[in-house]
Amino acid sequence: MTQTASVAQDTSTLAPGAGERRALSAALTIAGKYGTIIGLVVMIAVLSIAAPGTFLSMSNFVNVLTQNSLIAIVACGMTLPLVVGEFDLSVGYQASFAGVLCVGLMSHDGLSIPLAVALSVAVGVAVGMINGLLVTKLGVNALIATLGTGTVVVGLNYAYTNGVPITLPPTSAGFLDLALGKFAGIPNPIIFMVLAVGFLWVLLNRTVLGQQMQAVGGNHEAARLSGVRVERVRVWAFVIAGIAAAGAGVLLSSRVGSGQLTAGDAYLLNSFAAVFLGSAALRDGEFHILGTLIGVMTVGFGFNGLAILGAPTFFQYIFSGGLLIVAVALSTVARRYARA
Repeated sequence: MTQTASVAQDTSTLAPGAGERRALSAALTIAGKYGTIIGLVVMIAVLSIAAPGTFLSMSNFVNVLTQNSLIAIVACGMTLPLVVGEFDLSVGYQASFAGVLCVGLMSHDGLSIPLAVALSVAVGVAVGMINGLLVTKLGVNALIATLGTGTVVVGLNYAYTNGVPITLPPTSAGFLDLALGKFAGIPNPIIFMVLAVGFLWVLLNRTVLGQQMQAVGGNHEAARLSGVRVERVRVWAFVIAGIAAAGAGVLLSSRVGSGQLTAGDAYLLNSFAAVFLGSAALRDGEFHILGTLIGVMTVGFGFNGLAILGAPTFFQYIFSGGLLIVAVALSTVARRYARA
């Protein structure tokens, strides 16, 4: 009788701890799968209360979409290397160089707008191919390889411009319409974003290549044994990321009306934050296009709110770095509990 009472007492003592662990596990699971969406909703609610007349206006929402459309293109392109288990740290530098090169080809060489755009995007293809081959054929770690190529791209950027921004020639004034024009009342950058995000979503979810990318990211050895050409798939991921970065860089140069040497460099950090935030949206730590788009909007509305509230510049840097840390933490938690 005494022994039974002792067991019952021990069970009652342990039960609250077990319950707390289960509650914590459930909370972390929810945070890993819906944390980004919850954060976005809370942020919109807080900003709506803090600045109802400004933040909730339709013009502000259109402005947020327009200002973050190019980051969305870069981030969604960057998602593909992450899907196959790699990183690309060169995308921001690629965007900067593509924009400078595009304006330079029109200004210095007199090329037409379509040809200058095509050649600039082709450079993104080339850099992406180099990244992929360095990783797959030479076995260089993706972080080192893409950081190295990105640094080379920075050097080429300065060599091409002599460190001086390139001004768009008057004969190519129509180039400005790419980013500043509208179609059916919708700003062109939003249209380009929708087209790019839609294409990448279909590619990743409805094509053989996309399914192979997900298989490689899940288990590359199992994918290889099932007949997937793993190296080729990984190279394609880098190439597509390069195309997205270069395309966004061209649109960025159209927006600013000149070739600015470092205009796209900041896209790297914000894109990474968006992609990792997106992995904690709707899925358990998996990188996916829709999640990345949600992550971009979370980052975009956050910076927009800081600007509306008049936050000092230093706080924006703190927000950006802190957001990246939170994003990676949420993604890690989501993957950990998905495997549990």
